[in-house]
Amino acid sequence: MKKELIITAKSVEEARKKAAAELDAREEDLVVTVLEEGKRGFLGIGSVDAKIAVTYTTADEEKSVSGADAAMQFIRQVAENMGLDSLTYSTVEGTNDDIVLKVNGADAGLLIGHHGETLDALQYLCNLAANRRIDGEKRAYTRITLDVEDYREKREEALRALARRKAEKVLREKRSVMLEPMNPYERRIIHSAVQEIEGVTTNSIGVDNNRRVVIFLEDQPSDGE
Repeated sequence: MKKELIITAKSVEEARKKAAAELDAREEDLVVTVLEEGKRGFLGIGSVDAKIAVTYTTADEEKSVSGADAAMQFIRQVAENMGLDSLTYSTVEGTNDDIVLKVNGADAGLLIGHHGETLDALQYLCNLAANRRIDGEKRAYTRITLDVEDYREKREEALRALARRKAEKVLREKRSVMLEPMNPYERRIIHSAVQEIEGVTTNSIGVDNNRRVVIFLEDQPSDGE
């Protein structure tokens, strides 16, 4: 976010310190343009204060506020267009260098869709909105994770449970198991969960939207089920 100030003080140096204190920033991080040098005058008569223009940009603030705010405005508009007027919105720092945009409320599930397909599409559009630059503005890249009614966490728990069940089936029946098509995010969860189980491993096969995870014995090829 870019902040701009006009500061006056008895000297340029004093004006710089005043600006740094007002912006809670280091003097060396300020872009300063001296508008008037300032004059002491004689016995206080004819003195003129120094005047500077100050610009301060913080990438961290822009990442957590500007990009997330644009994404929130986008998803609010989508929800309102769908007649969902009683939803709540909030943002929190994620664990993967991302900002999690949370949406909750009655009928919020309409934003999720079958196996999160609508949610994933909206998340993609939220990221476009968060990182769109208007009129040449500079904006730090912001990665948005859209979560509705804690769907992401619930889905991850369900997928991990599925991975454990299927892995146990592979160990028991000595045959590989092919899961339903999943998006990259869900496949990563399956791969991660199976890695924790000794004796089985995974592979992804297929193309585009038909890509699936195969769970198989470590010493056997992944021939599918």
